[in-house]
Amino acid sequence: MTQYAIAEVPHTQVPRNAEVTRNTAETRIRVKINLDGSGQSRLSTGIGFFDHMLDQIARHGMFDLEIEADGDLHIDGHHTVEDVGITLGQAFHQALGDKKGICRYGHAYVPLDEALSRVVIDLSGRPGLVCAIPFKSGMIGSFDTQLTHEFFQGFVNHAFATLHIDNLKGENAHHQAETVFKAFARALRAAVERDPRAAGTIPSTKGTL
Repeated sequence: MTQYAIAEVPHTQVPRNAEVTRNTAETRIRVKINLDGSGQSRLSTGIGFFDHMLDQIARHGMFDLEIEADGDLHIDGHHTVEDVGITLGQAFHQALGDKKGICRYGHAYVPLDEALSRVVIDLSGRPGLVCAIPFKSGMIGSFDTQLTHEFFQGFVNHAFATLHIDNLKGENAHHQAETVFKAFARALRAAVERDPRAAGTIPSTKGTL
């Protein structure tokens, strides 16, 4: 009897993408992501400044990202921003799969004029958030700056990541937020990168993340 070998797809060629939908009585969210993209985005949340920040994640993380959100903005932006964070976290978790061969950790400092932020991330399998952003204004356009924390809390809870965010300097709230989101993108990009020296292995002494 002839035996045929089944060719394995090299781990570095496994597509890392996901599409997730989340529908509740408050929001309807669809997120599609390709971790190995070129920074392209299609974003529609109904909150202009939030779309601008999500674009920073795509552009500086080099992720292809589509987000459609239809939320109860007649109340405020809370449910929409939080649920986008949740759904984006789910999409990242799904796209990363078993996390074999990733770098796992990432960090970045990003300046913008007088503002400077530092973000450090560990795709640890354990959700945790420390977020210190002393915003100089409560609103940026129609975006409530308090919702920045809610977005990242939703993300870490469902991406199963540990995330430390520190806005170190800043006098302009737009600049503060933009440095945070850009630094998050760069840190996340570094964490999901494939490590050529650890292909096919889980970056943990536990053997799982």
